[in-house]
Amino acid sequence: MRAEDSATAHTTIAIDPGPKVPGRAGRSGGGVLLAGLGVVAFSLTFPSTVWGLESFGPWSLVAVRSVLAALIAGAALLAGRVPLPAREHLAGLAVVAGGVVVGFPLLTTLALQTSTSSHAAVVVGLLPLTTALLASLRTGSRPPRAFWAAALTGAAVVIVFTVQQSGGSLSGGDLYLFGALLVCAAGYTEGGRLAGLMPGWQVIGWALLLALPLAVAGAAVALPFEPVHLTTHGVVGLVWVAGGSTFLGLYVWYRGMAEIGVPRASQLQLAQPLLTLIWSFLALGEEVSAAAPVAAVAVLVCIAATQRAGRGTGRRGDVRTRGGASVGT
Repeated sequence: MRAEDSATAHTTIAIDPGPKVPGRAGRSGGGVLLAGLGVVAFSLTFPSTVWGLESFGPWSLVAVRSVLAALIAGAALLAGRVPLPAREHLAGLAVVAGGVVVGFPLLTTLALQTSTSSHAAVVVGLLPLTTALLASLRTGSRPPRAFWAAALTGAAVVIVFTVQQSGGSLSGGDLYLFGALLVCAAGYTEGGRLAGLMPGWQVIGWALLLALPLAVAGAAVALPFEPVHLTTHGVVGLVWVAGGSTFLGLYVWYRGMAEIGVPRASQLQLAQPLLTLIWSFLALGEEVSAAAPVAAVAVLVCIAATQRAGRGTGRRGDVRTRGGASVGT
């Protein structure tokens, strides 16, 4: 084995405590699959939140959802006898907690009181591009121009389609949605970086536990003031956003980002608004235009282009870690 190969192999073992898949292509394919499963889980979040609002008020739903997800995470961490995270990772975990555990769920839930699930997909249409931009600034990665061209094209297709789907206008809840976009992109970026240092499920697990005191306090305050009317839809929606979207979805998502890099993984979310529209039609009865298949094909082409252009910006080309610090290429 050559010296540089040995050094590379040593670095990979040091920053990825999780299971290894032999071969670079195998790791890349597995990372795409894991991140794709995360996108499928996330695409159900908005319809599930609408269902959850049948039983809970917006503040209660977010608080109870976070508490349940934290209990799941705590049980997993306890069963795995996982040691406490290093002190230098706490700031990053706080960003993940503030972005994807508290900020995004709260802002989107408030928005969904006045916006439809399909309209809220406008935010998700911008999320992949925003995440890639923040990741580039945070980690120093430099995806090629072809990647950015495909990413911009995909974002434009999704935005035009979803705005057209909502009648060409923006709703009063869009301030919440655009705020959710920013905090979620920050949480994804920092979580993807941390997932190169610890297993993805530990990233979201510790972030959930970090937010648990705030979630418990929020539930204690909100539940007495927001009446609870349990329905089947409401309970199913709560269970999914807690266990599916918040824990399992983020686990596979961060694990996938650790394998293929944040910019490349983020572009898989171009498919998320279209999937959300399908679930909104099936579960909520919201209308979907005949342009959906055309938009779907265009988005898939853009996703394929970003994955092809971004193969050189995966984990090794995106973030290298030495002594716990991220170093851009």
